[in-house]
Amino acid sequence: MPDRQAAIVGIHEYPLRMAPGRSAMQIKVESIRAALDDAGLSLSDVDALYDASEGEGGAGLGLSAYLGIHPTVIDTTAVGGSSYEFHAAHAARDIAAGRAKVAVLSYGSIAASYRRPIGTGNVTGAGMPTWQSNMEDPYGMTLIAGYAMVAHRHMHQYGTRSEDLAKISVATRAHAMRNPQAVKAMEDLAFMDIRDITVEDVLDSRIIADPLHLLECCMVSDGGGAVVIASADVARGTKKKPVWILGTGEATKYRENGGDITTSAAAQSGPPAFAMAGVRADEIDIAMIYDSFTITVATILEDLGFCKKGEVKDYLASNSLRFDAPSGPALNTDGGGLSSNHPGMRGIFLLTEAARQLRGESTSQRAKADLAVAHGNGGQLGGTHAAATIILGKD
Repeated sequence: MPDRQAAIVGIHEYPLRMAPGRSAMQIKVESIRAALDDAGLSLSDVDALYDASEGEGGAGLGLSAYLGIHPTVIDTTAVGGSSYEFHAAHAARDIAAGRAKVAVLSYGSIAASYRRPIGTGNVTGAGMPTWQSNMEDPYGMTLIAGYAMVAHRHMHQYGTRSEDLAKISVATRAHAMRNPQAVKAMEDLAFMDIRDITVEDVLDSRIIADPLHLLECCMVSDGGGAVVIASADVARGTKKKPVWILGTGEATKYRENGGDITTSAAAQSGPPAFAMAGVRADEIDIAMIYDSFTITVATILEDLGFCKKGEVKDYLASNSLRFDAPSGPALNTDGGGLSSNHPGMRGIFLLTEAARQLRGESTSQRAKADLAVAHGNGGQLGGTHAAATIILGKD
């Protein structure tokens, strides 16, 4: 096992998924203060700030001014929903190098209040023509259509069925129904017939982008959160038991001639993270995997080594992914982006729920939760995207 040099010591998830009258910055700052309080630390202890420039505030510079702090490290890496796993990796490296002792990651979004068309918008999200958007946007490809294309290819190449992918939605909804904040989210966002769901329910929901059904698509919510990462000497004196960062890996992927769109950047980010941590995928108890759509989870399960490429259908047949299953990791035990929250960039929630599980504080607590993986996917599966894999272990 590697040296334990950096740990998650404070977490907070903003409780509302519809937050009328709140700004993204207010959500960020409330979450930062609450996460520091969770750790027993204060703003004056913070010497490193990691920010994805996702909202108001001028990234790390503006956020520093808003908070009234003077960090010695500012990292504004912005790679979509995986940004926060990148930030966790960078914070661990900066702390190990002696550049910082207390790092803060934060996120705030009011995507639902602003009615942002995240999945149905254009692929690149560009407001004006760029070298990239002028080759894609004029042809009408939406974000979700790109994921649907990956799903079709996976089905063609490996015989995967919609029935197989639907099991991912069933597992995450089961966890959501145990999470009061997720249930309230579905109520506030006007979900119909809020309950545990079956494979048949998923297949009976309407098609959004063939072959992906409504219940295979993430919600669009407001929300945010914060994570505090500290050095070993600080972590030993915080309120809660530290959750150690054991391994990290980062990667990017994009369309290439002859490339396989069913393989994600996780195939590159996963191996170094597991190697650094000195563990295997089959030892993981909690799998917090970015679930923008069911196909995202399916490909990443394969690419992280939980099963071989093309065998996710068999893996899902033998592993329910529930918190109380006798084998296999528990998937997205907060309810995930499919049934708890997805304000546009969900990576920070993977870290917070993984930490809750290793602390023993989840609403769908796994009886044995010693090791967790938090894997973020940012951008578009099958197109330009980034991935980061974080392996976490309990104290």
